[in-house]
Amino acid sequence: MATQIRRQDGITILEPSGKIVGSSASELRKAISPQIEAYDEPRVLINLGRVNRIDSSGLSALMEARVAATRKQGRIGVVNVGKHIKNLVALNRLVSLFECFDSEDAAVSELSA
Repeated sequence: MATQIRRQDGITILEPSGKIVGSSASELRKAISPQIEAYDEPRVLINLGRVNRIDSSGLSALMEARVAATRKQGRIGVVNVGKHIKNLVALNRLVSLFECFDSEDAAVSELSA
């Protein structure tokens, strides 16, 4: 799994690709953590458009990021959530914990407000 990181309008956008399962979940943690720690009120958008699979360890990495950002009065949003991931998140009743957006532009606009 590789993760591209960029900034736009004060929002850190992470774009992981491939599968977020097993050990690759810790790679995602290592990518997200410094982005949250670097800012007083982190605003992070995770674009899941190139992720084709996620398991419980991947969900755990996302939840840990959400908790860390919330502690700093930050926000985490997700965009381009595929059907498999959406079903897994709904099954685990995590839907309400993440801000979900229809497009990256809408997410950046909302998160930067």
